[in-house]
Amino acid sequence: MFQLETRPQTSKTWVVLTPILAVLATMIAGGALFAFLGKDPFQIIRMIFWDPLFGEFAFYYRGQLLTKAGPLILIAIGLSIGFRAGIWNIGAEGQYIMGAICGAAVGLAFYPAESIFIFPLMVIAGGLGGWAWAMIPALLKIRFGTNEILVSLMLVYVAESFLASASLGLLKNPEGHGFPGSRNLSQYASSANNELIAGTGIHWGVITAFLVVIMAYVFVSRHLLGFQIKVTGQAPRAAAFAGVIPSRIITFCLGVSGALAGLAGLFEVAGPAGQISIDFNSGYGFTAIIVAFLGRLNPIGILLAGLLMALTYIGGTVAEQAGLPAAAIQAFQGMLLFFLLAFDVLSNYRIRMTRKEAA
Repeated sequence: MFQLETRPQTSKTWVVLTPILAVLATMIAGGALFAFLGKDPFQIIRMIFWDPLFGEFAFYYRGQLLTKAGPLILIAIGLSIGFRAGIWNIGAEGQYIMGAICGAAVGLAFYPAESIFIFPLMVIAGGLGGWAWAMIPALLKIRFGTNEILVSLMLVYVAESFLASASLGLLKNPEGHGFPGSRNLSQYASSANNELIAGTGIHWGVITAFLVVIMAYVFVSRHLLGFQIKVTGQAPRAAAFAGVIPSRIITFCLGVSGALAGLAGLFEVAGPAGQISIDFNSGYGFTAIIVAFLGRLNPIGILLAGLLMALTYIGGTVAEQAGLPAAAIQAFQGMLLFFLLAFDVLSNYRIRMTRKEAA
């Protein structure tokens, strides 16, 4: 029989191999799922991973790659800082929504004025909106010891209600002939987050994501607070003896993750999405959890994982055009997290074969 035995220390080899094996296992299991649905698994896998980069319309899809990767990387970086400390913010989707609502509200409040100061104000409002929404589970955890996983997750549904209310009421376009949704922010220069270089998909959100990757790398590897966060996650009692104040770590981690999720929402609503609508939320906040773990909570790894996950989004759209159900693509993405967590066990445990003792 087989038995898991704790390793003396984490295996660096398995830490590196786990994401690679998870991707390969996802391709195999996903191929089996596609075959079960009556599709050619090799053709679908090619559509997901090859065609967006090297296919007939690769130039268009390569631009979309950065557009999709930007919010995933931005949110995942924020989540990873909290995850390092053992603070599990699962409600980034709600913070993403609230950031978009707050940022869009500022832009629409100035309509139809034109000023170079409007978009920066929208960015500040978006970040503050996400930060404020993340402070709810932070303060409840500090004051009453509540579970931040449940509180942050439940707040996603509250944020979705606010989104529907804003789309149908306060932010509704008065010239929209009764249809839900706000004015199109991307049509006005003062509130637009359009491409900076045509055809590349690069906008201010993408640039911010890359800058945050650099800042996060320096923070977690060079800054004292980054070291305290790491110690808090790995050895809470040792961190307490060293004088680390848990309430400050909780506030900082949830605040940063909420602010970055809010910024991602603002950059999305002012750019690719263009408006506040009932179906604005696209699941980026939940998918970013997969990105954070696939990137091993490392900023550089998250950058690569974000690009990979964005590729599955774009490739999934291509596969849907070939008749593959959208749910199959979502299951394919979910498999990636499942296999990642499964193989990650081998980083801290080794498999031992033991003989069954005689009765």
